[in-house]
Amino acid sequence: MIQTYLDRWVPIKTKLSKRVVIDKDDARPARLIRLRPVGFPIREMHRNYNINIENIELFELYAKEQWMGSIVSLADYLFDQRVIPDFAYQVTKALPTGAVKIDENTIIEIDTTDLKQDSESKRTKIKLADVIGHSQVKKKCRIVMRYLEEPEQFGDWAPRNVLFYGAPGTGKTMTARALANEVEADFMMVRATDLVGEFVGDGSKRIHELYSTAADNAPTIIFIDELDAIALDRSFQSVRGDVSEVVNALLSEMDGLRENVGVVTIAATNNPMLLDKAIRSRFEEELNFKVPTDGERLKILQSYALTLPVPLEADLAGFVKRIKGFSGRDIKEKLLKAALYKAMLEDSKTVTQRHLEESLKEIDLGISKPPGEMFS
Repeated sequence: MIQTYLDRWVPIKTKLSKRVVIDKDDARPARLIRLRPVGFPIREMHRNYNINIENIELFELYAKEQWMGSIVSLADYLFDQRVIPDFAYQVTKALPTGAVKIDENTIIEIDTTDLKQDSESKRTKIKLADVIGHSQVKKKCRIVMRYLEEPEQFGDWAPRNVLFYGAPGTGKTMTARALANEVEADFMMVRATDLVGEFVGDGSKRIHELYSTAADNAPTIIFIDELDAIALDRSFQSVRGDVSEVVNALLSEMDGLRENVGVVTIAATNNPMLLDKAIRSRFEEELNFKVPTDGERLKILQSYALTLPVPLEADLAGFVKRIKGFSGRDIKEKLLKAALYKAMLEDSKTVTQRHLEESLKEIDLGISKPPGEMFS
């Protein structure tokens, strides 16, 4: 009863007091340490590894070997430097209370009570029906959905690798996210450049760990953005850099040398013609994301208008022809957001026709030109 009382009272008091540095020889041995996975100290969208610990006893051995001799207190952090470097675990319980030292007799537990809830709360609600246009792309995506729902049915005929290509802002990432949401699959997004390691062997290790984590949490979609950053054709060798290690590791995973049941790789690029032929040949399907048509641009305008923090009062249909060549991102970022900011700076209660006209005029003058037009 005394220890139970201290467990509830002392941690609160120690948080209010100044941190005292304790020598290893003076620290009491820890009877119990409970850790909660909290992620990376610098949060990035592409680093969204899920922790999947199936064997608690094995994790305890792994933790002891790595953190033996470490002195910790309640709310302190321990950083992994082996499988997922710099991934942080926070101490949610330490017995006895105060600063304690991890030794061979310490019981180390993993606290995963709210991880699933956190993961689900961060999941975007977007579905394929919310993606405007790209009817052919969405039709082909139904095959991927069927595979992720029933991977055993496909066997060797699984759609493992799909390439999304098209102008920036046409909805490649949005569609991949929506596809994952349709079947409640994990969505692991990485930028191609982040797969290149600092030292020899780092890059291939990251690739294999990425696919291993994806397989453990299947069904999973691995979305590799800006693929051409590492997979340029060999004719561009002078600007390609030393990424052969990463490319070879990626090829081995895409070839299915290790069976990753329930895992689909979707890669995105703005220009598939720049890709190395060896990489491009691994994609069973290439899906083209075109800039929206007149009707699709109107739907995009209307859809974004509903989410503006300030009501929009303008004839949107009158702008459709004038923004020909705009992608969905251009419509949001270059036109609507610029008009919204103009309205806010004027303390206007609505976004008006005039605000849109002024924003479009700035685009026409080249002050804020859409990407699709910059290279024409």
